[in-house]
Amino acid sequence: MDIARTPSNPAGNPEMADAAVEPVDPATIFRKNYTPPSWLVPEIRLDFDLGTELTKCVATLKVERNPAGDGDQTLHLCGDNLAVMSLKVDGADAEGWSMSGSNLLLPLTGTSHEVTIETHLHPATNSQLMGLYASSGMLCTQCEAEGFRRITFFPDRPDVLSKYTVRMEGDKETFPVLLSNGNLVETGEGEAGRHWALWDDPWPKPSYLFALVAGQLVANRDTFTTMNGRKVELAVWVREGDLERTDHAMRSLINSMKWDEETFGREYDLDQFNIVAVSDFNMGAMENKGLNIFNTRYVLADPETATDGDYDGVEGVVGHEYFHNWSGNRITCRDWFQLSLKEGFTVLRDQMFSADMGSEPVKRIEDVRVLRAAQFPEDSGPLAHPIRPDSYQEISNFYTATVYNKGAEVIRMMHTMAGPEAFRKGTDLYFERHDGEAATCEDFVKAMEDGAGLDLAQFRLWYEQAGTPKVTMRAEFDQSEGAVTLHFTQKVPATPGQPSKKAMPIPIKVALFDRDTKAHDGEKLLIVDKDKAEFTFKGFTRPPVISANRGFTAPIQLDAEQGDDDLVFLAANDDDAFARYEALQQLVTRELLGAIENGPDEKRRTAIADAMGAVLDDTQIDDLMRGELMMMPAVTFLLELAAPADPVALHDARERLKGYIGSRLRDRLIALHERASAIGYSLSAEARGARKVKTQALVLLSAADAKEAAARAEAQYRAADNMTDRQGALMVLAGIDCPARAELLEDFRKRFEGNALVTDKWFALQAGSLDPMVLDTVEALSNHADFTIKNPNRVRSLYMTMAVNQPAFHEESGRGYRMIADLVLKLDPLNAQTAARFIPALGRWRKIEPKRAAMMRAELERIAKAEGLSKDTREQVTKSLDG
Repeated sequence: MDIARTPSNPAGNPEMADAAVEPVDPATIFRKNYTPPSWLVPEIRLDFDLGTELTKCVATLKVERNPAGDGDQTLHLCGDNLAVMSLKVDGADAEGWSMSGSNLLLPLTGTSHEVTIETHLHPATNSQLMGLYASSGMLCTQCEAEGFRRITFFPDRPDVLSKYTVRMEGDKETFPVLLSNGNLVETGEGEAGRHWALWDDPWPKPSYLFALVAGQLVANRDTFTTMNGRKVELAVWVREGDLERTDHAMRSLINSMKWDEETFGREYDLDQFNIVAVSDFNMGAMENKGLNIFNTRYVLADPETATDGDYDGVEGVVGHEYFHNWSGNRITCRDWFQLSLKEGFTVLRDQMFSADMGSEPVKRIEDVRVLRAAQFPEDSGPLAHPIRPDSYQEISNFYTATVYNKGAEVIRMMHTMAGPEAFRKGTDLYFERHDGEAATCEDFVKAMEDGAGLDLAQFRLWYEQAGTPKVTMRAEFDQSEGAVTLHFTQKVPATPGQPSKKAMPIPIKVALFDRDTKAHDGEKLLIVDKDKAEFTFKGFTRPPVISANRGFTAPIQLDAEQGDDDLVFLAANDDDAFARYEALQQLVTRELLGAIENGPDEKRRTAIADAMGAVLDDTQIDDLMRGELMMMPAVTFLLELAAPADPVALHDARERLKGYIGSRLRDRLIALHERASAIGYSLSAEARGARKVKTQALVLLSAADAKEAAARAEAQYRAADNMTDRQGALMVLAGIDCPARAELLEDFRKRFEGNALVTDKWFALQAGSLDPMVLDTVEALSNHADFTIKNPNRVRSLYMTMAVNQPAFHEESGRGYRMIADLVLKLDPLNAQTAARFIPALGRWRKIEPKRAAMMRAELERIAKAEGLSKDTREQVTKSLDG
């Protein structure tokens, strides 16, 4: 795209329009104040003289005045921790330039110029892992969202798209591999053992998609022939010794390329596609054009070191970043408020891909579990925001479950309302209209309206309003008419800055089951678009059983006002896998919340155990689905329904129910474990399912008969020929006081000594265990020789795992809260992005009973008083206290 665009607004929705500029607090950026850039940069050349301690960068920018801009003659160039070593305009030393904070202001006349800037970078000391930094002797970059300004001065905003030419030169022994975006054009030898490479990317892109990697790497290579017969060279680059663990990543890449052609009609557009695995990385992966940089955990996988979940993670993230080539790169965001334009759409695409590669119903359940555990709490807390935010202070704080996961659910609702064929027409139109542009969420919605034939005027509220809608459904049966009427109400709760909300269109799929035949006459799609709505269906001699929100068609909290008998019926008979899962979850949730107030309900507990027994015996479902049905709702989700509550009491009630089920079903769980243990290792659905139910059986048994579970877990660990079985067994043992616990934890550490990803698992297994002394363990592990605060994976493996371990984090003295606050204060100066991600755990204090809430708030206040706090962390803390 050559100029910034103002999106069309045919629906006349003022909230979707671009407002005029208004004076604002400089600390806060508002979406309504967007203006196109005054200057564009059609081309940029970057020349790097590489070194770990010192890298020199010379950037040559061809700048042109933007006819759609505001006429400002000053070129505004963003910088962060940079000094100007040299600045020239059209070959002559620049005059009249100045610094405004960290940014460079360069007054220019005329309509076009060539601006050349030299900067010096220090990768080895860049602990923030943004811009150009060193990781184990390798140089790499991370530029999303605003890391490019740590490399050179540039209008670092996503609506400035440029064609990049990159030349890198460095010591050949230190940096034998030189990679950047686009296609490799030329290589050559320099003097004194140096060499160079020239890369050219023919597709204009924003600066956040720039990437560079230089280091000692080896590649797993393959090719892919696109649907139009073009051959693409593929490579997955890793450290020596990791090559044998890259086959799954390569298969996932090839499958992604083929799937995107077949499902969305998207063909890859370069001659090369490179993936690089990096051990020091703030995020999961980055979709830089043609050069995806990944956290090693989403590249490296083999049976000995990776669980089935790790395999799924590699496949999903490789797919996600590849799909960004069109939904993010070829069409990018106009500004960062539109982040869900690329992330929400791409998450939906990677979910669809993973569902097609494996089990669609299991994938749907997994995605909903993540949404409920991560996004629902966010949507009801002080950090709640719409999927398209209205303001921010630090954009890194908006890489959230709301933008990603809820954003995907919003687009999935369009898919549900349109149907697959019409949805494809809408996406085809979107890609056709906006290829090469920096677009907005409104552009996507308008393309879906025009291409899919939907009226989305009211639906736009999903982009504007935060909060998870609360929907109730009540069935009223009229015997004389043989009719049932479904009465729905919806309410979108108040969130910070949005005290009152409008009703939104909510697509809900339902089926009405005959109690005698246990069948229904087809699924129906209802659109609940008012505060109150009702739908009537005839032809019944007795009240039907209602299966609602089948497939989780809307990201809502649904209270179906159904009795236990109806839930038991659905858990046993529903033909929608998610609805069957949901009925069992609702039964368990009802029991756990009731137990906190009134103690266990024996009739309901019996019904739950009987329903779980039916799951164990059902030969019509596979073990992958059986494993899902055996899992209980997370305490974080329960807190959303019970708040303010005692999270430890909820956890204890959950453990007691697990023990009850384990006791009632002991023999069947043992039989299931033995049956599953007889199935050998492979990546087939049968074998993966067997490993899943094996561990779930141990989880339930451990709460009922710790000695029996410990013996079986120890045997499973010692016999294991794969990480899934070994880690599952050790996870159970880590929470049981038995002789094998310490022995096998040490065996695990020694067996995989030197493997960073498995060492992360070792830390996490202990930080997430049910051991009552877990905080002592975490404290000891923080001083372990293998722990480093400089590696985000290692920090997350220990402290983030503890922060979601309910009895540990919420230990009654407040020690868990203090440990997280201490970590934030220590980590913030080193890596603000990672530090800020620990704040939401403390920020949920309003959901917790008063005594613990006061201690959580006190730790936030302690953090807030710290001098020199990064804006990443300060924004999170301030909103958590005041939101």
